[in-house]
Amino acid sequence: MKLRALAGALMLAGVVAPAFATNGYFSHGYGIKSKGMAGVGYAYGQDALAAATNPANMVLVGSRWDVGLDYFRPQRESTLDSSTPFPGTYDGNDTENFFIPEFGYNQMLSNNMSFGVSVYGNGGMNTDYGDFNSRTSNLVFGNGNLGVDLMQLFISPTLSMKVNENHAVGVSLKIAYQRFKAYGLQNFDNTTWSSSPNNVTNNGYDSSWGYGIGLGWTGQLTPTFSVGVAYQSRTWMQKFDKYKGLFAEQGDFDIPENYGIGFAWKATPQLTIAGDVQQINYGSIKSIANKGTAPWLLGDSNGPGFGWEDITVYKLGVSYDLNKAWTLRAGYSTTDAPYAGTETFFNILAPGVVKDHLTLGATWRMPSGGELSFAYMHAFKNTVNGTGPNADINNTMYEDSFGVAYGMKF
Repeated sequence: MKLRALAGALMLAGVVAPAFATNGYFSHGYGIKSKGMAGVGYAYGQDALAAATNPANMVLVGSRWDVGLDYFRPQRESTLDSSTPFPGTYDGNDTENFFIPEFGYNQMLSNNMSFGVSVYGNGGMNTDYGDFNSRTSNLVFGNGNLGVDLMQLFISPTLSMKVNENHAVGVSLKIAYQRFKAYGLQNFDNTTWSSSPNNVTNNGYDSSWGYGIGLGWTGQLTPTFSVGVAYQSRTWMQKFDKYKGLFAEQGDFDIPENYGIGFAWKATPQLTIAGDVQQINYGSIKSIANKGTAPWLLGDSNGPGFGWEDITVYKLGVSYDLNKAWTLRAGYSTTDAPYAGTETFFNILAPGVVKDHLTLGATWRMPSGGELSFAYMHAFKNTVNGTGPNADINNTMYEDSFGVAYGMKF
């Protein structure tokens, strides 16, 4: 069984997770159990995906493996008001169904130390407008379908250990792979707009590798109350050479640092309440953070970007052991949209504006010893209305996902 689990990790390492744009372009959580509780996990690890949030929790979940699949369906659109030359609502859902795998394996090396690997999609953003360029007479962006597709995968080998009976620490190497393509932006593929024409659009997928580090601590402060803290560094990625005329800093697209703190309170023997506060620093990545109106060429160091800002995510989840066979979960999270109304034009390509998420989940502990887990997420519809130079451009999004996972302790 252990060899099969390790083989599964290597197979999934070749699969990229697309379009999971919930908190900006990060996922709302990692691991199906966590996703059923709004993504909480700094102080409450539940499976071998725990290292994605807090590496310290791997030694607390013990020897186990988990494999899951999430079906994700985002709905995104942009509306141009009647004051524009091309009024109407434009549907970016020509591609709208995505399947996102995850895998985790953790092995206890001793009573106080574990080594494992977590494989998961960090997020992504995707739009596919079949009608935007044609309905705007090819005058706004270009011709043909309009859209982008960003996909990211993390492979996180993790060493975790108990310092003493009540405290654990962990460290993960964050090995990242990403790929990207853009199409339908021909009007910007020239020396008037770009520092590197022919490296703006319709060049197929480009890919890059990178690395970062994750650190975590979990402390059991009382018999019923624990606290967790984790930090994930900026992930330094190779540049997208095929799109060095589109992204700032000649194709740079690093993954921003994020960190947070959480608690878990076992209110009764059956009921656990957990909460997290997570910070995602989109504003530190120029290709994401630079304003769309920046007075430079696309691809320049200070060239136009999406205008995204840092966001803070608040998560609250509950887990209730109904009986020996069933655990039920629910959660809610909220944040701000990552960009303001002044940035809606460029974000027609990436309208990641959802703020509030409701989740439900459950685990069935099977007589055979395995665990079958489920999670549902609904991200409520939200619109960023354009202001200033983009006063007539409004971006809207809502999402649903359903995931299932199988896990087993050994």
